[in-house]
Amino acid sequence: MSPHDNETTTELRCSLTGRPLTPEEAYWAPPLITARDLITTFFKTLFSNPVALGAIFLSELPDVPYAPEARPLLARRRSIEQAKLLGLLLVIAVILVGLIFWLVR
Repeated sequence: MSPHDNETTTELRCSLTGRPLTPEEAYWAPPLITARDLITTFFKTLFSNPVALGAIFLSELPDVPYAPEARPLLARRRSIEQAKLLGLLLVIAVILVGLIFWLVR
């Protein structure tokens, strides 16, 4: 039994595909957050309410329903988003190191 079984009054839909689901077949997991969503939320919060950054990024998100057949697609999408974020962080690190070496000369 899922902790979300009490939601039988509302129609469940897969968060990735939109397919209608029954509570018994739903796979519950945290929502897919894209690199763009993460970066946009970071900068909007940084400039509007920087004190809330910790609460936003460290709080646990509620699980959302996914269709069982969407699990491989969800895993692939999560891996792609993680790679995008890692790539962006590496580019930022290279730029910062380059600036530091340029300023030290």
